[in-house]
Amino acid sequence: MVKLHPDPNTAAISRNPATGELIEIYPFQTSDAIESLLAAGRIAYEAWRATPLARRVECYGRLAATLRERSEPLAQLATREMGKTIREARAEVEKCAATIDWLAEHGPAVLADEPVETDSDDHAYVSYLPVGTILAVMPWNFPFWQVIRAAGPIMLSGNGFMLKHAPNATGCAYALRDAYEASGFPEGLFCVLNADNDAVRAAIEDARIAAVTVTGSMRAGSAVAATAGKALKKSLLELGGADAYVVLADADVDKAVEAGIAARFQNAGQVCLAAKRFILERPVADAFTRKYLEAVATVKVGDPLDAATTIGPIARDDLRDGVHDQVQRSVAAGATLLSGGEKTPGAGSFYPPTVLGDVRPGMAAFDEEIFGPVAALVVAEDEEDAIRLANASDYGLSSNLWTRDLEKARVLARRIEAGGVFINGYTASNPRIPVGGVKRSGYGRELSHFGLREFTNAQAVWIKPVG
Repeated sequence: MVKLHPDPNTAAISRNPATGELIEIYPFQTSDAIESLLAAGRIAYEAWRATPLARRVECYGRLAATLRERSEPLAQLATREMGKTIREARAEVEKCAATIDWLAEHGPAVLADEPVETDSDDHAYVSYLPVGTILAVMPWNFPFWQVIRAAGPIMLSGNGFMLKHAPNATGCAYALRDAYEASGFPEGLFCVLNADNDAVRAAIEDARIAAVTVTGSMRAGSAVAATAGKALKKSLLELGGADAYVVLADADVDKAVEAGIAARFQNAGQVCLAAKRFILERPVADAFTRKYLEAVATVKVGDPLDAATTIGPIARDDLRDGVHDQVQRSVAAGATLLSGGEKTPGAGSFYPPTVLGDVRPGMAAFDEEIFGPVAALVVAEDEEDAIRLANASDYGLSSNLWTRDLEKARVLARRIEAGGVFINGYTASNPRIPVGGVKRSGYGRELSHFGLREFTNAQAVWIKPVG
């Protein structure tokens, strides 16, 4: 009999956020099972690191094909487990496959030995070598993409990969493991750690884990980084953001509004790189606000399996409660509720697209990351004030800047404290472009050549002539 109220301290629980239905209970692995994972992972890593890069690339070609062959069941699983719309889930699986394709095509050149000129007849080069099995602590919001974004570069460079997924996305974790093994990767090279926090800490400390990468909250990242640091192991942290969406007085307001809807409400607003603080220069603030509210009114909240739905549920009830609390605290501090702001009654963890006006520093909607469909509108007196407000955050993940003056945009981009600046568009991830943050959004980079080399030993080889 399936337990109606399983214990989250002893198992990962998969529940459909659109209906509240319990999908599956995954009991945490025993210490013996985790030891077997670590042992098998080490054996698989030793075999994989010795595998010629051309053979690894062949596995990547098969993996891309496997993901596409399984696209529909994978998309359906993501929608059931965390509530993203089926349209977004299908796009996520294809994005994973396309990234694997890109890595297979371009990765070998990035990982090739790099010649270094010396001031003598000596010969020198740098080799990018694997370091071991990397433990990845991953979030639920993009249950496939976040994993592939990390695992793709890490494994192509010859490393192993141990996935500790968010408990509510455990089904997606095992589905990815199965896809890797079906594509010819050594058994155990990509493995799933389903365990509590104590077991995760023990795994980080284990000598068979070489490094750790985390995408998640500042609290989770801080805890993992502390454990890794104590064990003298490298960590990569991507810890979310309160990204600024700056609209200057000379911007194309209509295009900024249209992009601003997708920038905030994609994946029900549960995106680390989403625009969250809309900083509007005063001359365009009223027009942007009016048009933005008109556009928000057309957003459809509903069944994520309905292709016409724009916003599905938030991933869990407790997360929806947290978003609602942030909205209420912001209003209590003086923000104006312009749209939404009330939990949707009935089954499922739904929350309406919400817009807050008169937001300023000191309010939850400005200072904190709201991981849900809530847009905070902030008015800036001028261009200088807009940049000041954009930087008045503990976070620094990504940002958006709207202006017709591209030369000015390039100058202002260098003043924005963020890992990325997207001019006249909204933040998107692409295998060619690095992703990562500054300040409390973390450190290190994924994707592009940075990601391919992030978890490698840049080994210097210096050869003097014989005789």
